[in-house]
Amino acid sequence: MGENVVLSAAARALLFAVASIVAAAPVRAGETARQGGTLTYMIPADAPPSFDGHRETTYATIHATAPFYSVLVRLDPEHPEDVTTFVCDLCTEMPTPTDNGTTYAFKIRDGVKWHDGSPLTAYDVAASWNHIVHPPPGYNSARQNWYQMIDQISAPDPTTVVFSLKFATLAFLPALADPYAFVYKRDILEKDPNWYQKNIMGSGPFRFVAYDLGQSIKGERNPDYYHKGQPYLDGFVGIFADKQVVRVEAIRADRATTEFRGLPPSAIDQLKKELGDRITIQQSDWNCGNLITPNSKRKPFDDVRVRKALLLAIDQWHGAPALAKIANVHTVGGVVFPGSPLAASREELQKLAGFWPDIEKSRAEAKRLLREAGQETLSFELLNRNVDQPYKYVGTWIVDEWSKIGVKATQKVVPTGPWFEAMRTSNFDVVVEANCNGVVNPLMDTQKYLPKKAFVENYGGYEDQELIDIYEKMYRETDVAKQRALMRQYETRVIDMAYEFPMLWWNRLLPQRSYMHGWKIGPSHYVNQDLGKIWLDK
Repeated sequence: MGENVVLSAAARALLFAVASIVAAAPVRAGETARQGGTLTYMIPADAPPSFDGHRETTYATIHATAPFYSVLVRLDPEHPEDVTTFVCDLCTEMPTPTDNGTTYAFKIRDGVKWHDGSPLTAYDVAASWNHIVHPPPGYNSARQNWYQMIDQISAPDPTTVVFSLKFATLAFLPALADPYAFVYKRDILEKDPNWYQKNIMGSGPFRFVAYDLGQSIKGERNPDYYHKGQPYLDGFVGIFADKQVVRVEAIRADRATTEFRGLPPSAIDQLKKELGDRITIQQSDWNCGNLITPNSKRKPFDDVRVRKALLLAIDQWHGAPALAKIANVHTVGGVVFPGSPLAASREELQKLAGFWPDIEKSRAEAKRLLREAGQETLSFELLNRNVDQPYKYVGTWIVDEWSKIGVKATQKVVPTGPWFEAMRTSNFDVVVEANCNGVVNPLMDTQKYLPKKAFVENYGGYEDQELIDIYEKMYRETDVAKQRALMRQYETRVIDMAYEFPMLWWNRLLPQRSYMHGWKIGPSHYVNQDLGKIWLDK
């Protein structure tokens, strides 16, 4: 077997490859990667909440710390747009599952060293994955729910890690390729499960040099890195800047080479106009979309008629192309990333409330429902995150859409910390949030719509055992056609009950100075962030 694995036809149909690369950084014929240089890039945040990938969900953490760490498997960094092909990082080859698809045995590379010089073994890999899947008491493992199919993780010897599953599922491999699944040192985890929140020590392409709180993070080339010849860079500097204008100016003035989240069309157009062929733009669909979540615990949003009226008032089909000119949104879609075989077709989607092609019919029904519910003069507060792209743009647009059915919503914009706190404590009327994921994995990505007792980061406050039952059946179904039919039931239930409103999928537009090579965009701002293949023609 080779180092990478291409999924079966059924699995490929389940997962898909949808991202497109536009104007990727050119490599001239006969050109080879150059060693040396320091990459300076912008991180669109004020600071990461912690350094711990197992605990955090924000790009602020992964953009700062991924270069220091290894993972077991990952998407192919040469083709991150192909979300059906996985390659080994710490393993030597992708295994063929046994026991009817419930046992995966991975061999771990020889000679891998931690940055402190000690050897990395399968015991470290197993300990790291147990930290994620079976966290110790009091430790918050952010993606623990993704791994309910895993029964046990063991290391029978220093070179082998075995994952034993409770049941076969096509969701396992893409979940295993989670870019946050950093491999940590077992000895450290056993002494202090929280050590990695404030400290960095990995086995990745770069060694930690310094962190200046809220300012920058620095790394230097790891001379013992196990991927031969990598990294090409001597080091990197990540500069924290939550203001878009600061990031754009840094790239324009060549004080920074790139950023890895994405800029809106206006900023991209500005850079192209000013820099010409000195700037290169990569573009991709983005496995990220906004949600509008009413608080079903709070009146009048406990009434499905009120929730449904708010959904029906929004004209996504005309709103998407207009907003795409000023914000990084792009595509109308349901609960599944558009383009997947599990996603609704346009025809299927337009049968659902909130996606009807006739907006006047939609708004007439919305007004009728409000009258029936006794809420003709409905007014409330729309909570939103203090992030321009695209949160505040989407929020402002939606407030205007609701005004067209006589609803008065006042947008309250707060910093990220209070925004999360309000959602976690159900202290809101309606909130603009987002469902952002890494490796495209529709079964995992749609867990966000499950009630809180089944998915802890659902903030809608609703309970629905029928929805959970549909999901559990779909999760264990390995026939793609049957799985797709179950996804339609799941999506229809979410939208008919107006628990949460899928609200425009995002568009990734990344600028980079044209002397940067070796990095390719994919449909996630979490993936492909170890910087190991980047090189500078400068």
